[in-house]
Order: sequence, then C-alpha cells, then structure tokens
Amino acid sequence: MYDFNLNEYIMGAFHAYDIRGIYNVDFDKYTVYKVGYFLPSLLDTDKVLVGRDCRVSSPEIHEWLIKGITDAGADVYDIGLSTTPMVYFGTANYGFKASVQITASHNSKEYNGLKVSRENALPVGLETGLGEIKKWIDEERPIIPAAKKGSVHEKDIHQDYLNFQLGYKGDFSDLKLAFDLSNGMANLYAKEIFGDAPAYIGDEMDGTFPNHEPNPLVHKNVVALEELVKKTGSDIGVIYDGDADRVMFVDEKGHFIAPDLMIAALGHYFTLERGETGIVLQDIRSSKAITEYLAPMGNSVHTWKVGRANAALKLRELNGLWGGELAGHYYFRDFFYSDSGILASLLVLRVVAACKRKGVTISQLIGKIAKYENSGEINFRVEDKKGAMDYIRQYFTTEETPTAIMDFDGYRVEFPQWWFNIRPSNTEPYLRFLCEASSRTLLEEKIAKVKDILFTKFGASL
Repeated sequence: MYDFNLNEYIMGAFHAYDIRGIYNVDFDKYTVYKVGYFLPSLLDTDKVLVGRDCRVSSPEIHEWLIKGITDAGADVYDIGLSTTPMVYFGTANYGFKASVQITASHNSKEYNGLKVSRENALPVGLETGLGEIKKWIDEERPIIPAAKKGSVHEKDIHQDYLNFQLGYKGDFSDLKLAFDLSNGMANLYAKEIFGDAPAYIGDEMDGTFPNHEPNPLVHKNVVALEELVKKTGSDIGVIYDGDADRVMFVDEKGHFIAPDLMIAALGHYFTLERGETGIVLQDIRSSKAITEYLAPMGNSVHTWKVGRANAALKLRELNGLWGGELAGHYYFRDFFYSDSGILASLLVLRVVAACKRKGVTISQLIGKIAKYENSGEINFRVEDKKGAMDYIRQYFTTEETPTAIMDFDGYRVEFPQWWFNIRPSNTEPYLRFLCEASSRTLLEEKIAKVKDILFTKFGASL
C-alpha cells in the first residue's frame, strides 16, 4: 500500500477525451496511481499496454501508473518511448483490451496526461469509462493491493509498427520535402521512413520543446517550417505535434494549409488512386468545400462531433474509409479507425507526388478545393456559454432562413451563402466560433455582428 491521502486528489485533469493537465497542479503521481489501479477493473483485463512520450515528467508518471496497474494484479507490457498511434497499433494489433499512452500531446512542457484505449484501440473518454474512474476516486473507493502483484514485461513493437507504416509509403523520389518534428515523438520514425534527404528541424527528441510548443495549430509554431520550405524550395512542409497523432502541412509557397481541406485532398489517394468510395467523416467545424469536392467522386461526407473519443467511434460505426478534423487529426479504416499523423502524411505525400508528376503543385490542388473565406476558430471568454450560443443561433435564424441546423457539439447553422459553428470548450471558459462565407465582405460582416452580440450582451472578451 502506498502512503497518501485520498482527499488530496486534484480532479481537474479529467476531460472529455483524456486525462490531461499541468503535472503536480491539476493531477499528480497519486492520481496516476489510482487510474492505473482502477483501469484493469474498468476494462476487465489482466494485461495493459503502456507507452510514454519524452516529456520530463513522463518517467515519474510511468513509474506510478505501473505501480497502480501491478498492484491491481494486472501485468504491464511496456513499449517504452512511443508515439500515441504506436500505442493504438499495439493495442489493436496484439489484442490488448487496455492501453495507456502517457502524453499531453500538443500542450506545452509543463503539461502531461494519459490517453486510454480499450480493445481494438477504441478510445476511452469521460462518457465511456474515464468518468467511472473519476467517480471511484471521488468516492474514495478502497485500494486493496492484490495478493499477487502483476509483472512488468518489456515489449518491443518498433519494427512491426515501422513495417506497417512503410506499407503505405509511395515513391517520393521526385519530391523535395521539409519536416518539423517539433522535438517530439515523430523523431522515433521520421528518418527511418523518409530518409536523410529531406530538410529537418526539431529533429532531436526533447521534452522541454526548446524550439516551440508542439502545437502546429498555433501559427507561430509553424513559422520556422514555412521559412524552411521557402529556403529549401520544398514541394511541401510537414509538421507533427508532440505525440505524432496530428499532422499539418505548408504548401510550396510557405503558406499554412487549413487541415480540414486535407480531408478532401485524401480523396485523391483513396478514390482516384485506390478506386475506393465510401463514407468520409469530418468534424462540425469543417469547410463545406470538403463535401463539394468529395461528393462528385462518389463519396458521402458525414459530419460529427470534435475529438478522437467521438470521431474514432463514429468512423467505426459508419465503417467509413477515412475522416479528419480541423485540428489535424486524420482517421483511417486501415488503421483500426484511429488517427495517425505519420500515416496521414504518407498518404498526403503520395497525393503530392502524383500531382507533381502531372505538373500540379499542392497549392494549386488546394486552390481547387478551397472555395470559401474562412474565419478560423475564434475563442471568446464568456461565462454563460449556453445562453450565448442560444442567442446567436436565435438571432441569425430569425434574420435568415437556414438550410441546415446541427445541434450536437454546439450548433452548426448553414445558410445559402454562409454558415457558422459555435461550441463550448470542454475544458476552459471559452466559446469557440467559426464562420465560413462565399466572400470576404460577407464573412467580416458576420464576424463583426457576433463580436458585437457577445461583447455587449454577454460581456465576452477575446
């Protein structure tokens, strides 16, 4: 038994998709121990696969997670340093019923967390198990170490996962490539897959992330890659987040490509190269241009909630071919309906290579897809998130007749010339707003009206 006070737990790290927060502020090693202890019971297993990222706090979290799992009488199969998709692969490929990746993904160095999966690499979120563990901790459910502790086994899956990824590698010999590995877990595989010819930055694994935070959705973190692409004359730039489950791209002109548009670009691989059509998943923030581009190819685009805990389950339910999110997650039937930054980049590079052979650049391809002006996600700090959402919806649907209304994950309301999504943050006092319109003038008009409403009626701030 470990000596700690159950009443000292800080539960702010339990979120919709994972457990995550500032380590030793939002959660600590005792929280981790409890999660490890309760996990085998939650998922009815005596074997748990465990991986970790390179953050400074990951070794301690790793130690206490293993203590909890083995005290519950379950065995740990430790794969060591790993990308998050590597854990998904290990879970599904070897038939584990439970796995944990220790990571805070794209967050800055002081953060860490736990991503939990169950059989077939299905995500375990707050509504599918993490909430139960939180309840057991809140209720101070007794910890009684098993009479026979579990064992720890080192499991090397690096080569198996490398071989899986290489199966999707195309002929990139004509491409000039630039990569930003963000000092993160993509370093485990990038040079083995793409070789030494590309230009690399952030190509040393370092959990303090000395070059920039490992979040490519924040533009300042992509500037170095944009400059590298222009300096080297690369055909495309590729940047991964900290745990390599997300990827984003920069075109040959050094311009960032909106990640949702790459969902449409992937149609060139699945439908035009492989000859497959089917259901494609997008999140509620995704551009209308995706449906308009993929539907003529014979694909059906389905819109759903944001986040892996939602997307991976929905893609499996629909037996979709692939899917993606504005945040740079891409999901594949071929990959257990899970997301992988490196796999997504391999497929995108096949598309770029095929286009180059036809004399088409990636910016020209994206130019054919993108038909609308887009605001990107705007965050408003507001306390009455539900009231503000409802007011915005009511205001615009009174002004104009909508063509579609989606009321999950906030609201997505579509009109003939524009649409908006307004949704609450799961973890912060933010209301997230995104708008797309047929012209810049119309877009700016709608954004200005939303700001006016939120500032004057709800006391919002940016």
